[in-house]
Order: sequence, then C-alpha cells, then structure tokens
Amino acid sequence: MASDPEAPEVIYVPLAGTRSQSIHRLQIGLAGLGAMALLVGLATVIKDRAQQTEAAAVPEAAADADSTVSAGNNDPLADAGVAPDVAGGTARAKTTGSPESTPSPGQ
Repeated sequence: MASDPEAPEVIYVPLAGTRSQSIHRLQIGLAGLGAMALLVGLATVIKDRAQQTEAAAVPEAAADADSTVSAGNNDPLADAGVAPDVAGGTARAKTTGSPESTPSPGQ
C-alpha cells in the first residue's frame, strides 16, 4: 500500500490560505467598514438637515393651512375648481333676502 505507485498524492493546504489571500481579505473587510462608516455619517448629516428644515418650515405652513381651510366647506372638487361650489351658492341665496329690503343703486 505504501509502495503503491498509483496512490494520489495528498497536498495539505492551510485553512487560512496564503499570506496574500489573508491580506486581501483584510483589505476588503476594512474597505467595507470604512464604507459603512461613511454611509452612517452621510445619513446623520441628511437627517440633521431635514430636522432643521422641518423645524423652520412647519410653523409657517401650519399658520397658512389653518387660515385657508373652512370647517363647513369640505368639497375637494370645488376646491380644485372642477365642480361649482354648491355650499357657497346656497349661502348666497339665503343672505339675499326679499327685493324690498335690498337698496336700489340710485339710493
């Protein structure tokens, strides 16, 4: 058996690979860690800028939104100008009153 000429030769290779392969894996790992650190830093900067912008813009937008929205008128088609304002038409008809009480243009 030991003298068998057809026996395959067994080559032992270390599990860590060669030195150049170990250095290459180390470089790839460090590059990955550096890229993750840059991404986290960039995300933090973007989040901080968004919070600053939101803090500056929200009070102005909230004041405008409350002043333009009426509680009784809730018709999005009329707001967009697609359909006539039905609530506004009935309100005008109620306030006009009789022709006798309306002053004439000459008076």
